[in-house]
Amino acid sequence: MFPFQDIPTDKKLPSKCRLPGSPPPFLYKSDRPSPSLRLKGEIFNSISIPMAPEPTAAGREATTIEDLHDDILTRALGLLDGPALAASSCATAHLRSLSTQPHLWRDLCFSTWPSLRHPRLLHLLPSFPHSHHSFFSDAHPFPFPRASIAAGEGRRLTELISAVDLCHDGAPIFSRVVETETTTPWFQGAPFRIDAIERKDPAAATPTISPAELTLSWVVIDPVGLRAVNLSSRRPVAVDRHWYTAETLVRFATVLEAGGSVYSAAVVVTCGEETGHVREASLTVENLDGACLNGRVSLGILGATLEGERRRETEGETMERYEEFSKARRRRKERTVRRERMLDMLCTGLGVSVFLSFLLMMAFR
Repeated sequence: MFPFQDIPTDKKLPSKCRLPGSPPPFLYKSDRPSPSLRLKGEIFNSISIPMAPEPTAAGREATTIEDLHDDILTRALGLLDGPALAASSCATAHLRSLSTQPHLWRDLCFSTWPSLRHPRLLHLLPSFPHSHHSFFSDAHPFPFPRASIAAGEGRRLTELISAVDLCHDGAPIFSRVVETETTTPWFQGAPFRIDAIERKDPAAATPTISPAELTLSWVVIDPVGLRAVNLSSRRPVAVDRHWYTAETLVRFATVLEAGGSVYSAAVVVTCGEETGHVREASLTVENLDGACLNGRVSLGILGATLEGERRRETEGETMERYEEFSKARRRRKERTVRRERMLDMLCTGLGVSVFLSFLLMMAFR
């Protein structure tokens, strides 16, 4: 036995020398370890236990989206909307190469505008500079109200193609393509008006709808210059009732500017009083006085808008711009009324003065 000396139990080894929960051990007489213990320690230290290597910097990197297969990424990109798909092309070079695939933008255009499946447009849209991608870049954003080209200074429009899509609560209820010849003297001299639905049209029998839930897209396409612009505010800017027929008038409008003047491209959708069916849908161009412009002036404004810039903005900003346009129209109308009232008073005073002068002349004759 090893010699040891009894010591009081309150003299304990440091806690780091004991196992947790073990009773307090006695101290040996000598603090030096025995030869057998030194031998065991040397043997233990000489044993090399294989440990897991520390992860390198490259090994700690997380898996990125580009590690997925191209087919999976392409399928995921096909579920995005237009702005999100365009934003993904700015992330990396690999995503850009995938997001610019023509079939993605073709499917996106067809799902956004069902009227593009028209045979004429199926052959026309691939002729755009970047096919359906260029068309989406033109038709999806709102036109910039300050066109860089004055009205009448742009390229002469010989034909217009209107792609009209009317939806109710997100579901399409009407789609049509209207081709308009613009070179005839009758068109250029008459008030500008393009009808997508006429009262006598048998296709105008749409389901019963709530006018406030309508959304409209009216894309005007220049088939020669290969440009397009959406002249609709998407959602109604005003819902009124006709004073005589009691029909509901749903107005969609976009504010345009050309040659230093402000105009409004307005689409009015007429719904029946009792049935709620869509009976008419027409596009006009109006000035601040509320008068419809003729075809020649309207073509100049549309030509400047087609060649102008585009701007991505919310529907609320479009509504605010139209409200400012409406306020400017009301102020202009009030000034016109005051001017006409003053002119009437002047004419009335002049007539009374002439009449009194005539009476005085006759009295003193």
